[in-house]
Amino acid sequence: MKEYYSKKLSANKLKRCYDIASPRIKQYLKAEIDFVLEQIHPSDKVIELGCGYGRVLRELAKKASKVVGIDTSLESLELAKEYLLDYKNIKLHQMNANSLSFKEEIFDAVIAIQNGISAFKVEPEVLLRESLRITKRNGKLILSSYSENFWEERLKWFIQQSKEELLGEIDFEKTGNGSIVCKDGFIATTFSKDDFQNLLQRMNMKGFIQEIDLSSIFCVITK
Repeated sequence: MKEYYSKKLSANKLKRCYDIASPRIKQYLKAEIDFVLEQIHPSDKVIELGCGYGRVLRELAKKASKVVGIDTSLESLELAKEYLLDYKNIKLHQMNANSLSFKEEIFDAVIAIQNGISAFKVEPEVLLRESLRITKRNGKLILSSYSENFWEERLKWFIQQSKEELLGEIDFEKTGNGSIVCKDGFIATTFSKDDFQNLLQRMNMKGFIQEIDLSSIFCVITK
């Protein structure tokens, strides 16, 4: 189900997932954005990969001078245009993270959070190489996934989405060990601290890995 998000869980359906989030999920989402905002500067040109309807872009635009968002879903980008109407420093493009149509070294920060490294269904090595290609020297690639400590809250959130028919029915026999499996073929995996560390070692890269709010695992690579 490589195109699940773009075909079945985009635009208003995607927004609904966040609208129904519990207070603990909303705390996690805020902590994630707050951490990203600490990593960027007012003069920065920033890109978010997998921007959806613009939830994170709106916060980035308040801090950075220029913001770009890409997503594979045209429907989500159309909603983002409305959602971000008051923000003049944002540009949107329909694009896949495994083949970015940008010149080399033009962004101060490249951001793929909320488990984008798993959700994009792009090989992690390809995602890192392509992201770093468009990152300026001394710029940052900021990635995040779910913490193992957040499993119960994350599962409850996905069950809630399933009950609202935003996702398929959860297959509880196959769900576990960080993966949530639906009977319609949807699978949500995750990236652990060890996964990030192993990826950096395989690619001979240096970065720091940090857990935030007992909910997110961040991997930040400085080029």
